[in-house]
Order: sequence, then structure tokens, then C-alpha cells
Amino acid sequence: MDKKQYQFGLSEKYRDRLYDGEKRAIKAQKTLSILRDYFLGEGREMKSLSLLDIGCSNGFMTELYGGNFKDIVGIDIDAPAVEYAQKRNSSPNIRYLCEDAMNTNFESESFDVITCSHIYEHVPDSKKLFLEIYRLLKKGGICFFAAGNRNSLIEAHYKLPLLSVIPKPLSHFYLRLLGRDRYYYEKHLSLWGLKKIVSSFEIIDYTLKIIRYPEKYSATDMIRQGSLKQKIFLALCHMAYWLCPTYIWVLRKN
Repeated sequence: MDKKQYQFGLSEKYRDRLYDGEKRAIKAQKTLSILRDYFLGEGREMKSLSLLDIGCSNGFMTELYGGNFKDIVGIDIDAPAVEYAQKRNSSPNIRYLCEDAMNTNFESESFDVITCSHIYEHVPDSKKLFLEIYRLLKKGGICFFAAGNRNSLIEAHYKLPLLSVIPKPLSHFYLRLLGRDRYYYEKHLSLWGLKKIVSSFEIIDYTLKIIRYPEKYSATDMIRQGSLKQKIFLALCHMAYWLCPTYIWVLRKN
């Protein structure tokens, strides 16, 4: 997807998800639960820190971060979504800007925390994205990174079997055959590909922790404590971590 298509497409393409306030609130609470846990271990208060929310879209999640950080900037290349966020913004510590996350106008080491939740697969160059994230983070700063795995049975955006696994030309044909879309733009990576693009960071892995303690990390909408699903997921991740559908990492700039 080229820049123009991103500017005027994603908020409409995924409107049912991005404008569902209840679901966005649940997702935001997951992120906040993990960040609170991390900073509790560091002995630091989040309310004194600055946050950059990459891929803020219409600002639903960014708004919920507002009461937990000192200063927040939400950025997205989707112009209509950013305009919507700006119009409904009533928080003095939040700004929304239309920016390209791979090449922002911020000075180096501007932020304590960056959130990048299911964004990497939508940008043309995910390696360039993380070079920019590294540049923008202060020393010792962190990035919350939620990432879908290419090696997934069911692709996350279209909910189709093996869509992200098969070669791109077949993915395009697959979507057209089912009348779902003309092109499969998303660029998912495998576990090894994800580790490569974040190789400059130290990885603090929360994936298994969330599955093991869903109540602690506000994930009970997906996994119930003591359920069969929880046991299956734990067993799968222990035996074949490379097949885990989603990875949740805190990336620390050393």
C-alpha cells in the first residue's frame, strides 16, 4: 500500500474495529497493565513519563493513556482518522499529529515510552520503522510491541486460514477469489523476522506471562484462568513458540 492509500484508507477499511470504543478500551487496558507491571519492577512512576503512540488512528486508545502519562503524542499517517482525533480531543496533555512513523519530525531521544501495537505489518519498511523508534527513545526508554506472527493458522485481519503464510501472489488471488479485497498489503514476519527488526533492543517477553496470568494483564476477554484454552495455549507456546499467533514484547533501548 502506498502512502496515499494509507493516508485515506485504514480508518475506513477497519472501521468496525477502530471505532468500537469498548474493544479499543479493552485493548488499551492490556497495554497499560503491561506497562504498569514493567515500571513497577523498575521502581518508576509512569505519570512522569512522555509517550508516543504510533498508529493512534482516531485516538480512542491514546485518550485512555492520557491519565497515566505526563505528555502524550499520537501519530498516524491516516489523515481523516487524525483529524477525527483532534476534533474530539479534550485532554491538555495529548496532541495528535499526521506523521509518517518511519520518518518523523521529532528530535532524537524525545520520548520515554513508545507504543507500537499491531502496526509493523502495515508499514512499507518495518526495519526502518524500528530504526526510527530507536532514535526517538531516550536512553533506557522502552517500546511496547504487540506483533502478529506470519506463521499463523488464521490471519488476523481477514480471519482467513493461512493467508499470511502463503506467497504474496497467492494471497492476492485468495482475497480476490473470495471477494474480500484486491491486494493483501500486510507484511507479516515470522518470529525470526521480528527478532531481526528489533535486534538493536533488549527484549523483555510478556507473551507467556499474559497467557499464564490473564487476570493480572487484563486479558480475560481472550483467555480465562484455569480454562482448557489456557492450557492448550501454554502447551503450544512451550513446545512451538515460533507458532504463537501474537508476541507481546517490551523493547528496551540499552
